Amino acid sequence: MAKWGQGDPRWIVEERADATNVNNWHWTERDATGWSKRKLKEVLVGLVVEGAAGRCEISDLKHVEGEASCNSRKGKLIFFYEWNLRLGWKGTVKESGEKHKGSVEIPNLSEENEVDDTEINISKKKGEGDVLKDLMRTEGATKVREALRDYLKALKTEFTSGMILPTKAPVGQELAAERRLSGNTMQDSVSPQFLDRVGVKIPTVKILMREIFNSPADELYSIFTTKELVQKFSKGPAVIEAEKGGKLQMFDGSVSGEYAELVPSQRIVLKWRCRNWPDEHYATVALTFKDVAAQTELQLECKGVPVSNEESTRQCWKQQYFEEIHLLLQQSKDDIE
Repeated sequence: MAKWGQGDPRWIVEERADATNVNNWHWTERDATGWSKRKLKEVLVGLVVEGAAGRCEISDLKHVEGEASCNSRKGKLIFFYEWNLRLGWKGTVKESGEKHKGSVEIPNLSEENEVDDTEINISKKKGEGDVLKDLMRTEGATKVREALRDYLKALKTEFTSGMILPTKAPVGQELAAERRLSGNTMQDSVSPQFLDRVGVKIPTVKILMREIFNSPADELYSIFTTKELVQKFSKGPAVIEAEKGGKLQMFDGSVSGEYAELVPSQRIVLKWRCRNWPDEHYATVALTFKDVAAQTELQLECKGVPVSNEESTRQCWKQQYFEEIHLLLQQSKDDIE
């Protein structure tokens, strides 16, 4: 690992006061699997194919198996993706009005093959209506390939936004830009000792989530700040010191941090991290509680999540927090009844 004064061109900390991994020279990886599943559904489901024989539509994404990721090295992006997809289609024959259903199989969408060479298999349930099957084999396959190209284009542009960091600029310009963006009033003078301690600033993303709970805001707030309730939904011992600067530890130490701000029944701000994140790296989590009739809308903003942990962090909040809290609230309701 290059440090201040070593003159290693791979780590230009001398020329950036924030010690950023300049232009992502070092290898970074971002998991695109969850994002890809949502994007594939977006571009494929609802796709309409019309012709002289009738009208067909991709009705659902029945099966999606595989993974995708984007890596950057020396300022270049490298994509890996491999998908096995099965789509459902339904259609109506123009002359008779008969309705039929079938499937579209895409067994190997990957970076190893061009979209035009990707295998697309069309099938139909037994019975009449082969004219629709033929329509899907021709115009339908063309439309599906176009949608797959849209997914790959979005993967290489929309998903990768921010992965390649700004190229080298004079220190004064970068500090001025940083202050304009963050409102930071840090001094222009940054010591070499500070740079050694900070090391490489990893690429991060912000996660925004919303969830509705069948609970008043004060009750939901208590579930995040009362040790006994936290231990119930997390199903294990927990350290909960619900005061400013108080410690937080859950899920056998997989999650830890501290409380930075508490406004009863309204807002909680946490310094929060997962155990498998880079050492000493924390995200800032803001939980805002909004009364909606007899329910509460919980708004979550999680800033500073390592890009390679984006999807796992999102799933942590969805499955280990939200889903378990829903079960706890339902159990409490059943006990009362």
